[in-house]
Amino acid sequence: MTVSPSPFEYAPAPESRSIVDIAPSYGLFIDGEFVDGTGDSFKTVNPATEEVLTEVSAGSEADVDRAVRAARRAFEKTWGPMRPADRGKYLFRIARLLQERAREFAVLESLDNGKPIRESRDVDVPLAAAHFFYYAGWADKLDHVGLGTRPRALGVAGQVIPWNFPLLMLAWKVAPALAAGNTVVLKPAETTPLTALLFAEVCRQADLPAGVVNIVTGAGETGRAVVEHDDVDKVAFTGSTEVGRSIARAVAGTRKKLTLELGGKAANIVFDDAPIDQAVEGIVQGIFFNQGHVCCAGSRLLVQESIHDEVIASLQRRIGTLRVGDPLDKNTDIGAINSAEQLARIRELSDIGEAEGAQRWQPACELPDRGFWYPPTIFTDVSPAHRIARDEIFGPVLSVLTFRTPDEAVAKANNSTYGLSAGIWSEKGSRILKVADQLRAGVVWANTFNKFDPTSPFGGYKQSGYGREGGRHGLAAYLEGAEQ
Repeated sequence: MTVSPSPFEYAPAPESRSIVDIAPSYGLFIDGEFVDGTGDSFKTVNPATEEVLTEVSAGSEADVDRAVRAARRAFEKTWGPMRPADRGKYLFRIARLLQERAREFAVLESLDNGKPIRESRDVDVPLAAAHFFYYAGWADKLDHVGLGTRPRALGVAGQVIPWNFPLLMLAWKVAPALAAGNTVVLKPAETTPLTALLFAEVCRQADLPAGVVNIVTGAGETGRAVVEHDDVDKVAFTGSTEVGRSIARAVAGTRKKLTLELGGKAANIVFDDAPIDQAVEGIVQGIFFNQGHVCCAGSRLLVQESIHDEVIASLQRRIGTLRVGDPLDKNTDIGAINSAEQLARIRELSDIGEAEGAQRWQPACELPDRGFWYPPTIFTDVSPAHRIARDEIFGPVLSVLTFRTPDEAVAKANNSTYGLSAGIWSEKGSRILKVADQLRAGVVWANTFNKFDPTSPFGGYKQSGYGREGGRHGLAAYLEGAEQ
């Protein structure tokens, strides 16, 4: 645990695991039923303890084909011909069930992913339910959404989601797809499949027609089979830029529609008139939320030179109060790194940053003996040429750069192959609007960071991908003839 400067210590406040019933093994969810896969199985572990939680089937090419055929039948015979208002009723039912089972989902997400329970409880699960509520309302209004004349569903959507927000990314993709009248084959990340499988139970509980949602677990080969299946009409992927490129190549020249939400290296810009205490809270939220496992994380802090020392001193004091440890403890601020592989990448890039001349600072922090952990870290004396200022670390590591003028801040912020998000801290509204207009980023936050709403579109530019998720824009990718 990080030692707090307060004379009072937090007593442990662990959430109970008893609400979650994890089966010894799981199959695939195809055509409304849990079925045995024809491939091998793999273990999913608790990253905080390295405890094996269960064994999960790895879907083979034959399993994916079975899922796609089930989705096609459902699209042609039940879900596609269904009255849009009735489709909306199913989405409303799913949303309510997510709320009713929120505690169960939150505990399972923290066990399988490593994120603090207060984040899964207060952010991931409520936002997932909110997306289903939001898109349920659009289901019978597609003719009035402003996306063209008589938009219609594409058919079968193949969706591949990452491990950093397993349930929330599922909601971002499944909810608009179903609202638009499509059916789905979803491949969750291999390290975090459990909330997707619990969502399959919710689909059954909601009496969703068989085949409308199919969940095929597995690793890269399973995802490749989903993306490359000839009868998939739409591919949606969230994950690394490297994998996104390979998916774009695979889909090129086919009839499939594609949206990609990839990596980021967001600039969080703090001007000299910013409220320092508020900005520090936003900086912490921007980079240490979900252990930095956030594609839009504010991993590059750009501070105006005149306030650099004040901001860094205040930031170090605040980081010293963060509690690192058991994700199921309601007091925990920073949980476990999702996997040994990701931890190795964070360590490698951090070591490179120090070798290239940046100054590493970490608070006094006692990490647990088991599991995958990395302390909150700040690098100062960083230049735009350093790898830690260019590469996505995807961990609790902040690189600090300085600037003198607004034009220099914009130039440094845009000096990236990515363009997913950015933040601006200033008391001048005119400055915020002017700078935001010059930033090449899909989402720009003003005097806040990492805030999401189902009504707002999310997506990026350059190597951060293309297409938008959320809002009515999120429907366009799942509709034929939609004008994006």
